[in-house]
Amino acid sequence: MKKILFLLVMIALIAGGSVSAGESFTGHISDSKCGAGHSDASAKSISCVKGCVGGGASAVFITEDKTVVKIANQDKVKGHLGHQVKVTGTLKDGTLTIKTLQHLAP
Repeated sequence: MKKILFLLVMIALIAGGSVSAGESFTGHISDSKCGAGHSDASAKSISCVKGCVGGGASAVFITEDKTVVKIANQDKVKGHLGHQVKVTGTLKDGTLTIKTLQHLAP
């Protein structure tokens, strides 16, 4: 199932298409400066992500396979910087618009 989901995400990214609003993804919230370098929920990663976003970097979503995805609605990830999350939303033109976000325990 994960391979099929990954394939759908990659096709959507390449084709610039969209994934249905009910599609869910699991990964981490990182920052555009460090990207996939902080794809774990360690205290060090959380601190760095918060510092980078506080310094002007954008929050990004890191998929389980370390793909960096832009986030359209940055306000949805406040309080979840550096955390592992499950999101539901729409992926269009390489940007994820989050509908729901669930923090996953480390």
